[in-house]
Amino acid sequence: MKIGIVVSDFNKEITSRMEEKALEVAKELDVEVIENIHVHGAFEIPIITNKLLENKEINGVVTLGAVIQGDTDHDVIIMNSIGPKLLELSLQNNKPVALGILGPGITRAQAEERAEKYAERAVKSVVDIARKL
Repeated sequence: MKIGIVVSDFNKEITSRMEEKALEVAKELDVEVIENIHVHGAFEIPIITNKLLENKEINGVVTLGAVIQGDTDHDVIIMNSIGPKLLELSLQNNKPVALGILGPGITRAQAEERAEKYAERAVKSVVDIARKL
């Protein structure tokens, strides 16, 4: 089993922990991460996810990010844009894409608390679904 990971560098202090956990879980599951690509922010995740899904060697993609609530609705706009697009890419390519992206509507403290669990669930989800396809 081979997967790709896309990591948003925005809120890097959180997403770097998520990435570390995702790599750890992949190793525990004997899954090879053949692509691990960083993007600036969560909004850029779908285009790189699409690129990875086109790779015939990749069985699924884990997306990692932290879209934290601010003073505006920016977090909601971002998640409402990328969530449906990631689902669409998954269905178009018949490969799982895990939404390991924290948000919207969460505080920095909540994101820090949930980071590793989201990453772990995202990897396990991709692996589980890919094995069923």
